[in-house]
Amino acid sequence: MGAPVTGSPADVPASKPSRAGRDLRSAILVGVGLGAVIIVSLLTVRQTFIGIVAAAAAVSTWELANAFKKGGINVALWPALIGGQAMIWLSWPLERSGMMTAFVVTVLVCMIWRFRGGSDGYLRDLSASVFTVAYVPLFASFAAMLVVPEDGAGRAIAFLLGVVLSDVGGYAAGVFLGKHPMAPTISPKKSWEGFAGSLVAGMVGGAITVTTLLDGQWWHGVLFGAAIVVTATAGDLVESLIKRDLGIKDMGTLLPGHGGLMDRMDSLLPSAVASWLLLHLFVPVVL
Repeated sequence: MGAPVTGSPADVPASKPSRAGRDLRSAILVGVGLGAVIIVSLLTVRQTFIGIVAAAAAVSTWELANAFKKGGINVALWPALIGGQAMIWLSWPLERSGMMTAFVVTVLVCMIWRFRGGSDGYLRDLSASVFTVAYVPLFASFAAMLVVPEDGAGRAIAFLLGVVLSDVGGYAAGVFLGKHPMAPTISPKKSWEGFAGSLVAGMVGGAITVTTLLDGQWWHGVLFGAAIVVTATAGDLVESLIKRDLGIKDMGTLLPGHGGLMDRMDSLLPSAVASWLLLHLFVPVVL
């Protein structure tokens, strides 16, 4: 989400990694394609967005569990996958009560599931399991709950555009202006200039989306956009720490130019929580 500090020669062919260290052409094509599918779902039958969220959470859960396994940590995968789906799908009819009931039941099942592995590494594996179900499907459930109200499509679009604008603003500002590393020991390519670009883009975008899509106040949109930038950046840094701790570059290889799906979900997941909380506070819910 932040932006690169260092770059590569300008004459590098387009098929080579960009200054962000990725195949920029593939990354853009994949991002546009995924965005188009999501926008179409929201503008037609908004409930289908829940299915997209559920599928993304399942894949991301599998990728995160597989990454932990490479580090010698065993996540209770089946309880995490099944319980994660229960959290997301129950968040539609029952909202927070359904989501949290499914979460605590999933944690209990994970505690019991790990019995068969004995005492060696029990706390390590259980902690990773609880972290996985909280970080991925529980957070993703907040994205699903965004579309529950009558104006849910607008709420989901405001959330998604906020994260995208944070990413684009940070990338552009960092590439051209980035000189001061933001977190050099965690993600050396992120700069404070990139973060400033994210803030500007996020706050402007938030003001526009909240006022035009949700009939909210412009200053609500500014606060909303700033919060999205902070949570998106924090989520990106958290995943960078996880990958450094596990000694891996990406969570997977599913998305060309991006890595795994979890490598794109890192900023979306915490931002979904912030989006639901702030929009629930700022814009009255109409069911």
